[in-house]
Amino acid sequence: MKVILLQDVKKLGKKGEVKEVSDGYARNFLFMRKLAVQASDDSLKVLDKQKKEAQAIEAQEVKKAEALKEELAKQVFTFKVNVKNGKVFNSVSTKQIHEALKAKGYTIDKRKIIDNDPITTLGFTNVRIELHKGVIATIRVKLEE
Repeated sequence: MKVILLQDVKKLGKKGEVKEVSDGYARNFLFMRKLAVQASDDSLKVLDKQKKEAQAIEAQEVKKAEALKEELAKQVFTFKVNVKNGKVFNSVSTKQIHEALKAKGYTIDKRKIIDNDPITTLGFTNVRIELHKGVIATIRVKLEE
């Protein structure tokens, strides 16, 4: 029996996939737990429509992320640190970078900051941020005395 998965099912497949399973497994497990529906012509058309809508939404999100990437590339985030005898005593963490981004009006999750090592050198440092799957922006962080 062919079924369309409504949710991810361990060892079977991911949401939206069409799979061939035994009749008993489909009726007694997948259908009862609302994990799948039977694959008919109508349900396959609905699935196709949903996939096209999801692709359109994904394309819009990638476009927004690309625009944000261009905007962030123009920004420089400056932080003051304590320096004594040429040695930096403070460092800038991802939390501080996140707060600086939020202060300038950007809502980016701090877990999306890829370079999560503290910055401890004076001058400019490039920090990468994953805005969307496959879209990585680079911001410039400047440390000064």
